Amino acid sequence: MNEKNINEKNNTSTSLILGRFKNETWVQQMWADPLGKAGIIILVAVILISIIGPIVFPFDSKAGDSVEGVFRPPSSVHWLGTDDMGRDIFRATLTGAQVSLFVGLTASAISIIVGAIVGLLSGYYFGFGSNLSMRVTDFFFVLPVLPLIIVLASIFGQNIYITILVIGLTSWPSTARIVRSQVLSIREYKFIERIKSLGATDFRIIFAHILPNVMPLIYSNTVLVIAGAILAEATLAFLGLGDPVRVSWGTMLHYAFVSGAAGRQAWWYLLPPGIGIVLVVLSFTLTGHTLDKILNPRLRDY
Repeated sequence: MNEKNINEKNNTSTSLILGRFKNETWVQQMWADPLGKAGIIILVAVILISIIGPIVFPFDSKAGDSVEGVFRPPSSVHWLGTDDMGRDIFRATLTGAQVSLFVGLTASAISIIVGAIVGLLSGYYFGFGSNLSMRVTDFFFVLPVLPLIIVLASIFGQNIYITILVIGLTSWPSTARIVRSQVLSIREYKFIERIKSLGATDFRIIFAHILPNVMPLIYSNTVLVIAGAILAEATLAFLGLGDPVRVSWGTMLHYAFVSGAAGRQAWWYLLPPGIGIVLVVLSFTLTGHTLDKILNPRLRDY
């Protein structure tokens, strides 16, 4: 039996593992789920707004009216009112959506790549290296993110790329553990032993035979990691640890709090970025849970 035949059996095993996962039907399955449909609609709307909005309504950070234009309520001129410097909040909200999504997607990409590699290698290989990688994973689980951000900000300055790097390098352990648990199961299957007997290298076994079996888990976990990364960026920015020269929803909430928008009852300064964060995190969470239910047969109701 050659490797081609084993690959065919591998594909059959994969379909059983993933609950008959098919690329042409999983979107339809998500759309059929009410929560998944709601998550997709919100997510597509936010992405379109973040791309088109800043082009149609560009935000000028230096623009501002006179003192009389500070904290003006919504009107026909300023749809969501103005901030403490007389700048249009509607335009800032659109720009903030783009920055928040950029941070979330980029930080999640770093997290998923690192977590997937660590999970694959630690799950496939036994011994000292595997145990060491898990101890490192445990270390990152308990690593305090906020003090780390403060230290790095004091060294490199408050930069959006430092924020992305720190969020990405501190949020990968959950992905590593999920991938490792699946790899530990897959590596014991018969087709892995047969491929080894044919002389396949470890690199080929891991990335050509095991990785495709864990990719659906990585897909579903990625969506949830993005939601966590966006929320982490908003939290850090709200605490004043974000990039001060870039407008994100977190920095908008930070400056709204510092300028006393709540005391002035300037709800139009607080609600737009807050609602934006809630909607984005909710959309990714709903989409991720629905995708996980579709790709993981154990979570299905049937």
